[in-house]
This record gives sequence, C-alpha cells and structure tokens, in this order.
Amino acid sequence: MSSSAEPQAAPRAGRWLTASRRMHLFAYALVLPAIALILGLVAYPFLYAIYVAFTDRMVGSAGNWVGFANFRYLAGTAVFSSAIWNTVVLVVVTDILKLLIGLGLALLVNQHLPGRGLFRAFLMLPWAMPAFVAFLTWRVLYQPIGGGLNLILTQTGIYPHVIDWLGKRETAMPSVILASVWRGFPFWFISILAALQSIPKDLYEAARVDGANAWQRFWMVTFPGIRQVLIVTTLLSSIWTANAFEHVWLLTQGGPSDATMVFPVLAYFGMQTQRIGEAAAVSVAMLPVLAILVIIATSMLQKDED
Repeated sequence: MSSSAEPQAAPRAGRWLTASRRMHLFAYALVLPAIALILGLVAYPFLYAIYVAFTDRMVGSAGNWVGFANFRYLAGTAVFSSAIWNTVVLVVVTDILKLLIGLGLALLVNQHLPGRGLFRAFLMLPWAMPAFVAFLTWRVLYQPIGGGLNLILTQTGIYPHVIDWLGKRETAMPSVILASVWRGFPFWFISILAALQSIPKDLYEAARVDGANAWQRFWMVTFPGIRQVLIVTTLLSSIWTANAFEHVWLLTQGGPSDATMVFPVLAYFGMQTQRIGEAAAVSVAMLPVLAILVIIATSMLQKDED
C-alpha cells in the first residue's frame, strides 16, 4: 500500500504548481520589494504621524495618549481658524487662475503659430526654476524700497505711492497668490496642451461641417477631450498647493498678523515650539479635506470611464 501511494504525491504537487501559478508567484516576488518599500517609507510614517497627533509628545519626551485634546485646543485658537480660511482661499483662487491661464495658453500654442516651440519652452521656465529661487525673486520684486513692482508703478505714474506688498494685510495674500500662480501655471499649461494634442482633428472637422461655432466646438469637442486631464490636474495642484510650504514661508512667513497663515506654516511653528503632538495634529487636520478631494476626483473619473 505504501509503495502504491508514494508515486501519486508527485503528480499532485505538479498539478498544483502549474505554469500559470508559477507566473503568479513570480509576479508577486517582483512586486514584493516595492510593497515593502511603500510600507516602510509611506505607510509607516503616515500612520505614525496620525498616532503622534493624539499624544502630547514633545522633543525629548515620548508623550502620553491625550485623544482629541490637541484638536480641541487647535479648534479654539484664532490662528487655526485663519489657517483654514487662508488655505482654502489660496487653493481655490490659485487653481482657478492657473486653470484660466493654462487653458488659454494651451489653446493658443495648440494652433499652428510660427515659433510656437520656442514659446512653449519659454512658458515652462517658471516651472523649471527651483521654487526657492522663484519665490526669493518675487520677494525682491515685492520690496517696498527698490522692488521692481513699486519702481514700475511709481516711475510710470500709475500709482505714485510705495506699497508694502508683503507687510499689509490687504495685499499680502494677493501677493502670495500671484507668485504661486506664476510658479504653477506651466504645469496646467503642459498638461492641458498634451490633452489637446490627443484629440482627433476629425472631430473638429465634423463639428465645422455640422455648423458648430467656436464656442460649440470647444464645449462639445475640446472640453470632453480634456475633462479627465483637468480633473487629475486639479486634484494634484490642490494637494500640492495645500501642502506647499516654501511659497508662504519665503514671502511672508504667515504674516502679517496671520493674514497668510496656512497649514504647513502653522505645523512648522508647532515644530519650532517643540510641541510635536500639536504640529502633527495640524497636519492630520488636513487629511479629511484632501481625502474628500481624492474621492470626488476618483468618482468623477470612474463616471467618465463608465
């Protein structure tokens, strides 16, 4: 009996480890290092930051679990309310302006114009420039004494008085928005331009034959062709703008009087005061809003695919 049972074990093992399953195991083996890297460099720091937000941890101290105490404290401060409002205003206004500028320039460059390749490369310079250099340059332009903007306004007679662009509450946020739009519109421009160039020209010819005017061709042909790119670009730009630190810090450091205070700068101030738990709570407070943006964008993309 034992001798007759032994030869049957090998065929069973062979039938289980088929060529298809071997390919699946090989694929899992290739993906495993990437999964380990994601878990170690993304998932662990992300989850640990959430845990720290619920503690009173400080520099040199492990801290204790305090639940929602950090969030209740932040909700009662005026600077946190200012950070919420300023972050929303910064993200919404800059995204709208970058959309309008990027879309307009993409539609222009998509036409058969002489020298459009050079013009396209020129428009990418703000995005290619390091953010540190770009915003320091804008800080010099905004200086009340010797700044480029004030020199243009005063010497041309447009406005005879010197404006402290970054030192007044009325002009600080618009100044940050202007610099952020200048730095970020090339990303919208190149993304929309790539989507425009993927739209078949036959659709425009068919629309012209049907008597559609320029606005109708844009709404019925161009917009559906770039809709998904606009959704993804809006999502990425909103996340980048909400998490960006250098544009506000290099220009205003959140001032004057919290007029430009945003979440990343507020979290940085929490780190400076060595209150790690409160700083982490500021960062974690952004997660629900960003998660909602991701869910909305994903559902819209899924709807388009369906």
